[in-house]
Amino acid sequence: MEVISLSDFANVPDVVEDSESFFENALKKAKAISEHTGEIVLADDSGLEVEYLKGKPGVHSSRYSGADATDSANIKKLLLNMEGVPREKRSAAFRCVLVIYFPDGKYESFEGRLEGIVHDRPVGGGGFGYDPVFFLPDWGSTVAQIPIEVKNRISHRAQAILKFKEAYRQKILSAKTCIS
Repeated sequence: MEVISLSDFANVPDVVEDSESFFENALKKAKAISEHTGEIVLADDSGLEVEYLKGKPGVHSSRYSGADATDSANIKKLLLNMEGVPREKRSAAFRCVLVIYFPDGKYESFEGRLEGIVHDRPVGGGGFGYDPVFFLPDWGSTVAQIPIEVKNRISHRAQAILKFKEAYRQKILSAKTCIS
């Protein structure tokens, strides 16, 4: 299998993520790019879901504070909306949905989640997005405080990709078993 970057293709259409679920956005992107390139495409959508906020910011995570949102503005809005909420009600998860789309219209999806809580203030200088306020109780730190190698191993995206890799490893092994 050869992995090709989107930047290797000309005139790639911009795909507006305007759906109300991570799955729908990922599928929309994968389908549009596959139709443009004629290739098998992997696409994802992800964001932060906060239980107390009934799943928000969710698919609007990157633009939570408005159309021209910045990471700091999004964090500020999140902390304002969580002000006074006790620790036991601050459960949250980073969630990623990965879709593989085939030129014949078939597709499969894989999901990854990283559970944590919304911290009461930003801590740490690493990462991006909500990492400074996403506290991992098992690590005793925010995602912005853990080494990037660890984040890349435990993240919601890493979990979705591992599920994808395992599913396709099994399919390849099954195909080889049938051929032999």
